[in-house]
Amino acid sequence: MSDGSRIAWTDATWNPVTGCSRVSPGCAHCYAERLSHRFGWTTRPWTARHALANVQLHPDRLRQPLRWRHPRRVFVNSMSDLFHEQVPDAFLDQVFAGMALVPQHVFQVLTKRPRWAAAWWMDPVRCARITAAVAALAERLLAAPLPWPLPHVWLGVSAEDQRCAAEHLPILTALPTAVRFVSCEPLLGPMDLQPWLDRLDWVIAGGESGPGARPCDPDWVRALRDQCAAAGVPFFFKQWGGPRPDPEPPLLDGRAWAEIPVAWAAFKG
Repeated sequence: MSDGSRIAWTDATWNPVTGCSRVSPGCAHCYAERLSHRFGWTTRPWTARHALANVQLHPDRLRQPLRWRHPRRVFVNSMSDLFHEQVPDAFLDQVFAGMALVPQHVFQVLTKRPRWAAAWWMDPVRCARITAAVAALAERLLAAPLPWPLPHVWLGVSAEDQRCAAEHLPILTALPTAVRFVSCEPLLGPMDLQPWLDRLDWVIAGGESGPGARPCDPDWVRALRDQCAAAGVPFFFKQWGGPRPDPEPPLLDGRAWAEIPVAWAAFKG
């Protein structure tokens, strides 16, 4: 777990799972795959064929959030997808138990697999399993029934283009969760989020970065900003992208856009 992050919309990262496999055009130049190969954490391409070898569970990391006392926004699995097909339900239960034990933090869960997420999220015996996992992690029983959805867990989906948005957002917006968000990164084309904005709490947008980065048209970003402004939804512009790092903060029409859901204020104090 990293206390501090270069990802502008979070404060820290926590990776109880690492490794992934590509599921959409947005995965073509995945930064996590690039880093994993650079440091030798995985050696095979992040394809479905190699997912069994590349996706690794880290039970030794489940208690890491318990060491942090001051409120943080924690991006869960910056180096994977928590709802990857190779992650068993029993391990998901333990990950969410770890979150349940530290309600002073906000956990930002972002997935490209909303169908898998929904199947676990809506399981009628999920709360009982998480409660049992809490007892195992903390070696104590909960003093009160576990609330669901957890008020400090935000759930988001990635959507790099309109096709992806049309596939992912109807699933996300049907799930009960404290905060729903969409990450339009890497932004690969124009997007219309208006059909779902009344059920979204946050929109993040950004261009692709690193070698081979595909261009991001400023008008695509402007359109998302304007849609969010009209709907009263916070908008966070992360980066223009490209082969070199952005200036900080990246500017759109002469200003930075780094809006955060109001729910964060309740935790930040």
